[in-house]
Amino acid sequence: MTARTLDDLLADGVRGRHVLVRSDLNVPLDGFTVTDDGRVRASLPVIQKLAQAGARVLVMAHLGRPKGAPDPKYSIKPAADRLRELAQAEGTTVQLAEDTVGESARTLAAGLQDGQVLVLENVRFDPRETSKDDGERVAFARELAALTGADGAYVDDAFGAVHRKHASVFDIAQILPAYLGELVRIEVEVLERLTDHAERPFVVVLGGSKVSDKLAVINNLIGKADKLLVGGGMLFTFLAAQGHNVGASLLEKDQIDTVKDYLARAAEAGTEFVLPTDVVVASKFAADAEHEVAAADAIEETAFGEAGIGLDIGPDTAGAFAKEIAAARTVFWNGPMGVFEFPAFAAGTKAVAQGLVDATAAGALTVVGGGDSAAAVRTLGFEDSQFGHISTGGGASLEYLEGKELPGLTALGA
Repeated sequence: MTARTLDDLLADGVRGRHVLVRSDLNVPLDGFTVTDDGRVRASLPVIQKLAQAGARVLVMAHLGRPKGAPDPKYSIKPAADRLRELAQAEGTTVQLAEDTVGESARTLAAGLQDGQVLVLENVRFDPRETSKDDGERVAFARELAALTGADGAYVDDAFGAVHRKHASVFDIAQILPAYLGELVRIEVEVLERLTDHAERPFVVVLGGSKVSDKLAVINNLIGKADKLLVGGGMLFTFLAAQGHNVGASLLEKDQIDTVKDYLARAAEAGTEFVLPTDVVVASKFAADAEHEVAAADAIEETAFGEAGIGLDIGPDTAGAFAKEIAAARTVFWNGPMGVFEFPAFAAGTKAVAQGLVDATAAGALTVVGGGDSAAAVRTLGFEDSQFGHISTGGGASLEYLEGKELPGLTALGA
């Protein structure tokens, strides 16, 4: 990695300088209440380091997918409010602009004092942020850079956005002196270990709803991982590829042939797919649904017949997955094993999480791949410190594991 880091910027001196930080404040909300502040907490250390060194910190981030115009339900305010609460405990003042590069942002940025923080409104409220037109994105990036005055700098601390060729991620790094934030630096180091230097046995646990979301990752890990453990909604496409009926469970019929090919290739490449042997089948998709455990090849033989829906891996599978994880020296997990939001269907996800905790304690490198997996471990009562690394990357982490070039990293020289 040849990119300049936060430490390089701090060594150069930041007191009195405006530093534009791309953070990841894309938190889940219930109305206007933050339901998981993990990304806010993860973003705070870099903001605090800069503020405590005397920088005038401008934080830019996105939340959700507004359609290139201000939309109150996508305002960054709930995340900024949580950041303010956490930062104030450390003695740092946080303000919020009413816009991104408009009058409010310009006025408040100009009035910042050393050690103060200003959060800009959702960058995606401006259509140029995500524009496919290079000129439009560059114009927006120049307006963002203008907020920093004559001696500004840019720090990318949002790994979750580095796979996007957006103005606040890619183009801004061509305009201001650019540096890797700690979250991005650590994420790259961890993912490099997974892809190039994984200590074996290397076990990958994949879940989530759709197998189509993980196809490229699976393709790239065949021959690299020792074992691929499959759960979540995607497991039913694998079962169907083996010729089993899956009732009313989530099934991507158009991916069955691809999955068959992957199963055959993996056997030749020395990567073993470990598929569920039992499933928790429910009468409907609901927290209070009747349910029973069925063998993976007998889902339609439950009391619910063809209407049965698989909502979690079964207890035998959960135990088998935990044993595979315990025997590993490197574990990457992305995607819950079931509908963990419903307590009746959270046991599989909890067993995998506990398996990673135990593996971590035994000295293995364990990586929780962001997104729903990170939300799940917190929802189920685990602490971030119990795992080797909890990614803030989500889709960016998966694209890195797919072997794709990520524009944000390219712009930083990483």
